[in-house]
Amino acid sequence: MSCFVDNTAGIETRRNGYSRRQQELYFLPVVIEDSSYPVQSSTNTMTIRVCRCDSDGTILSCNVEAIFLPVGLSTGALIAILLCIVILLAIVVLYVALRRQRKKDTLMTSKEDIRDNVIHYDDEGGGEEDTQAFDIGALRNPTAVEENKIRRDIKPDSLCLPRQRPPVEDSTDIRDFIHQRLQEHDLDPAAPPYDSLATFAYEGAGSLAGSLSSIDSLATDADQDYDYLADWGPRFKVLADMFGEEESYNPDKVT
Repeated sequence: MSCFVDNTAGIETRRNGYSRRQQELYFLPVVIEDSSYPVQSSTNTMTIRVCRCDSDGTILSCNVEAIFLPVGLSTGALIAILLCIVILLAIVVLYVALRRQRKKDTLMTSKEDIRDNVIHYDDEGGGEEDTQAFDIGALRNPTAVEENKIRRDIKPDSLCLPRQRPPVEDSTDIRDFIHQRLQEHDLDPAAPPYDSLATFAYEGAGSLAGSLSSIDSLATDADQDYDYLADWGPRFKVLADMFGEEESYNPDKVT
């Protein structure tokens, strides 16, 4: 760009403009020379500061502004965005740490599992001094005790070996000997009688025949007529023949 003043001097520049976004200061070399002969010249450097001004020419800012900043986004907004990113990263790290700790508590190893009645002994023969931290009731099996219990209502299957009786001397008191034998019999679980009940006085119900209790009166009532037994049918034929033959062969009635 060239500029002449009063047809005596001219200014020529080789730069079209200066950008405030690239840098704040520019150093412009200035060469001054005349048209006389010999030519006289002088070279100097001019410092140029680029500033932002309003429509009235008032300087607003002379600092360098970044080119990558979008329109309307200030430095404070950029700091707020970076702070939010840092907070989100901290939350993610804290969540991952809590998940790992919870998984470790769930999958607890045997060495970390501490209970009241569980004691781990790593050496052979350990635990002799620990006589209180266990429950002996857990070692008992009540089912096996009930199965091995001797029943009193039936005769046991296992046969007890007969006891060898001590020899009875002539000077032994018979009363003491009998008393001793009674005690041995009472304390013997396999000795009869057993705890069972059998009823033999029941003759049944629903039978067409009458009661058989009258047969017991044979010894006291010899003149009783048993001819009615023949009317009871073939089931009582043997009984009717027995009493019929006995009556027919009675010597008191033979004439």
